[in-house]
Amino acid sequence: MSDTPRSHGRKAITTSFKPRELMSDERLAGVWTAQVITLFPDAFPGVLGQSLTGKALKDGLWQLETIDLRPFGIGKHRNVDDTPAGGGAGMVLRADVVAPAIEQARKTAQAKLPLIYLSPRGKPFTQAMAKSLAAGPGVTLLCGRFEGVDQRVLDHYEIVEVSMGDYVLTGGEIPAQAMLDASVRLLPGVLGNADSAVEESHSNGLLEHPQYTKPAEWEGHETPEVLMSGHHGNIAKWRRAESEKLTQERRPDMWAAFDPKKA
Repeated sequence: MSDTPRSHGRKAITTSFKPRELMSDERLAGVWTAQVITLFPDAFPGVLGQSLTGKALKDGLWQLETIDLRPFGIGKHRNVDDTPAGGGAGMVLRADVVAPAIEQARKTAQAKLPLIYLSPRGKPFTQAMAKSLAAGPGVTLLCGRFEGVDQRVLDHYEIVEVSMGDYVLTGGEIPAQAMLDASVRLLPGVLGNADSAVEESHSNGLLEHPQYTKPAEWEGHETPEVLMSGHHGNIAKWRRAESEKLTQERRPDMWAAFDPKKA
């Protein structure tokens, strides 16, 4: 018979960066919440604990909860995976291990959160998706390992599979941090200047224009004269033209889909 986990493997981070048990009365009501189901809870917050996202975490602008898969493992050794049905290389995370972890996440969440599995076969993650997540109550991320997750648990919970690119990593923890970074920085109060998120790459269907700062001349390279002119109209036109030029050169797929009426 399968052993029942003695603990729920629930760890969370709010104002402290040390994973710890989060009591129900410690939760920040109405705050954007990220839940991460992972075999490596100590990997979080990782880089998310630094810079603006880290400050926002400390200030309670968002909260992070990690749910360790290992305590939900089967048997004496808490096994979380098994060989693929039909044969083949590698191991697959078991449905009867992942499912109770998901149920635990649902019990502790204050709102119904979208459930995403980081997968190289998923639909591409985009800036629009980051905006959509930031506009909601939060997200629950399932980090895969080995050859992936039993398809039955993905089907049962109607989990959305999302990819960070056309490449394969050893697990979903790095993509999870990237997705959270892209989403959290869009939350109100996280960026020092809200306009920073308006003009950056992908926000309006174009790549961002080149940026310059002091000194005005460096190693024979000069800052474009128009940026030093103080004429805001001409500066805006130059930046738009540069964005269009870069997009055409580097991302013809984006340029083909670009609609200037929506920019």
